[in-house]
Amino acid sequence: MISAKLTIKERAIKTGTLMMQEDATFQRLGATLENIDKGSAIVRLEINHTHLNGHGFCHGGIIFTLADATFGFACNSYNIKAVAQNCNITYISPAKEKDVLFSEAHEIKKYGRSAIYDVTIRNSRENLVAIFRGHSRDIGNQIFEEV
Repeated sequence: MISAKLTIKERAIKTGTLMMQEDATFQRLGATLENIDKGSAIVRLEINHTHLNGHGFCHGGIIFTLADATFGFACNSYNIKAVAQNCNITYISPAKEKDVLFSEAHEIKKYGRSAIYDVTIRNSRENLVAIFRGHSRDIGNQIFEEV
């Protein structure tokens, strides 16, 4: 039996799908993977009451988790297991209940087993909520076996 090679996009989609199935934190977050491609991803999250901090704004940890998940989809889109090596976030403006956030990751540079990604989080009004930069490190092995 001859196996057809996956396209770059198909590989990224399959990787993202498998990662979502195994990521209980992402599932509990309530976010959705809107788009994935080689080195990039977009994740959507509607802020609800469980995401709020004591001041009534979206908790910074939720925003970080959203950015980190988006970064994870992007850096694993090659079907090579990758983990965060270093991450930082700058919060720009608060998100409120019922805001819809869009987290978008883009690869800046991939070099050897390392890579750098920038993630921007905006609300549906295009207001910048946070900027996240993540450094990843490939740890080997594929997420799914390719022939």
